[in-house]
Amino acid sequence: MKVAVIGAGVSGLATAYALKSENHQVIVYEKSEQIGGTWVYDPEVESDPLGIDPNREVVHGSLYQSLRTNIPRQLMGFFDCPFFARKYGESSIFPSHEEVLDFLNEFASEFRLVELIRFETEVVRVERVDLRSDQWVVESKTNELSSNEIFDAVVVCSGHHTQPRVADFPGMEKWPGKQMHSHNYRVPEPFQDQIVVVIGDGPSAKDISLEISKVAKEVRLSSRSPNIKVSRLDFADNMWQHSKIDYVDEKGEVKFEDGASIHADIILHCTGYKYDFPFLKTGGIVTVDDNRVGPLYKHIFPPKLAPTLSFVGLPYNSGVVFLMIDLQAKWIAHILSGKRNLPSEEEMLSEVEEYYRKMDEKRIPKHHTHSLVHKNIPTSQLDYLDWLASEVGLAGVDEQTRFIQKCYLKYVIENGGWRNREWEFDNGIQ
Repeated sequence: MKVAVIGAGVSGLATAYALKSENHQVIVYEKSEQIGGTWVYDPEVESDPLGIDPNREVVHGSLYQSLRTNIPRQLMGFFDCPFFARKYGESSIFPSHEEVLDFLNEFASEFRLVELIRFETEVVRVERVDLRSDQWVVESKTNELSSNEIFDAVVVCSGHHTQPRVADFPGMEKWPGKQMHSHNYRVPEPFQDQIVVVIGDGPSAKDISLEISKVAKEVRLSSRSPNIKVSRLDFADNMWQHSKIDYVDEKGEVKFEDGASIHADIILHCTGYKYDFPFLKTGGIVTVDDNRVGPLYKHIFPPKLAPTLSFVGLPYNSGVVFLMIDLQAKWIAHILSGKRNLPSEEEMLSEVEEYYRKMDEKRIPKHHTHSLVHKNIPTSQLDYLDWLASEVGLAGVDEQTRFIQKCYLKYVIENGGWRNREWEFDNGIQ
């Protein structure tokens, strides 16, 4: 089959490799001049630091200069290309973004993927040829010149770390200080001597908070988690943990629900990203509603358009992201080759609806649809990967990877996510 792959980041490269291995004709569209997607560091930031102006010039990358991975290298890499070896002079268990990009370039070179990629070519429209057709037209733009090409299938691998999600609280629009999203954070120097409120409780919020605390006057973290203990953090004299923001006012005050207030200079939203596919035209068959992309069978196939339209890389909280992406790509390639068959449209839709019903029953917010871990639904992070592996004839996640993940996750939980990179692993004994 002739297959279009949208994007040449981790998902796009893994998908191109899987499709090529199954002898499909593959064309990868990449709007930038190089591979790597979110792993390409760009010092440029957007004109709107909060990232909500629809007319801003969008910067794709969200990396900050000092970023290292928040999972150890033993849990990275693909089935056919592990990330164990330290080939680039690195000594850290947690690779820098430069090393990850080197790894991806090596992967693309080793498996001759670069020759499949059309660089500096932006996809502006993906749409079925007509309502009765299984074929797709991909309209792309290169140097302002547009072209259309017909494909038997399209795999969307465009990532989901570009369009910011921002917090919403009373007074936000009239607050006089600076607000920005972590998407536009690069280095800590602009925070020198500032009082900063950081919204969020994830890895980026904690990473960036620690970094800016070295130059900022104060850093106040705000989390909506009900388990947050309001206190000064014991490992930094100028960092405090607070509950959710109650409101902000025109005088620059930030009031927290715990009763505390602070006159702040900057509010930094470390609040995640939106799934966004502006080029995809499905007539409402596939929608994005509060970060639920759907309906999607196994987070990949829209039942009504399967198997000729699919998505790679949407789920999160897998613990082994590259491996998950690799398995998704392999399954799609097997489906398109006819080696595996999908259930009927009705069966796929029924399973998706049952998943949604279970989320509603357990009061899990819609925006967590693509999380592989829900505290109210007992399941392993790796169950999804094991299922995908079984579909493509692989044994699943190996015992060494399982053990490393278990040890690292235990360490992260015990330390509240603050000292992740102090973790060490030595021949299976932590």
